[in-house]
Amino acid sequence: MLYRQEEILEAFKIYSTLAIDGKAYKDDIRLYIADDSIRGLVNLFAKEVDCTLLVVGDFVYMIPLVTSSPFHVSNETIKQKHLPSRAVNADIYMMYIAIIILFGEFYDSYQTTEATRDFIKMEDWLNSVNDKILFLKGYDEEDLMALEQKYEYNWISIIEKWDALDDIKENVQQNARTISRMSFMNVVKRFLEEQELVEEIGNEEIQLTEKAKAIIQRYYMELEYNRGILEFIYSLEERKGENIASHIQN
Repeated sequence: MLYRQEEILEAFKIYSTLAIDGKAYKDDIRLYIADDSIRGLVNLFAKEVDCTLLVVGDFVYMIPLVTSSPFHVSNETIKQKHLPSRAVNADIYMMYIAIIILFGEFYDSYQTTEATRDFIKMEDWLNSVNDKILFLKGYDEEDLMALEQKYEYNWISIIEKWDALDDIKENVQQNARTISRMSFMNVVKRFLEEQELVEEIGNEEIQLTEKAKAIIQRYYMELEYNRGILEFIYSLEERKGENIASHIQN
């Protein structure tokens, strides 16, 4: 398909705005909405950098689809902007798992397309992460290493990182653990707020944004993008009735 020079220039202007800010008001890029040719060109530009465009409410968002996209938030950026100075890759893994678990709290399974709740308390999110880590500890180290190969997540490091937040003796263990781990959860929440994926609604409650719902419904639940990780996380729920013993020393 041949494009006129004016169409190419206009499409590139729109793409540049989205590339710089990650989003744009629909009213500011009306031709993207109204002109099929220009919209097609902008979509092609985005595809070349492994991104897709989502129209959500009053905004158009540019969303990276793969970690190799230049617009994907790198692990190094997350460490520098959101985590303590001594943060290591295990902190990043723990953040990712906390986010996956949070999204899972809003959807019944990885095949669900509509959210089943409107909000969640920070404490409930924390408890869900605690539960999932406890279920993970039901695997022996050999199984965990096999799971690391399959899902490309360092499960042993995740467990050790979570346990490392608990460093007080038994008589005050639970309170200290909750505070320490809640501090970490607040770090994750602030990251998600910056990415416009959650918003706080008061009373220590958060809800998903429309942007988050659109991403989850159209891309996040696809196994192609998650290597089965969602199915595995949900499967941990099935271990609730089992006698779970820790095979990793705290």
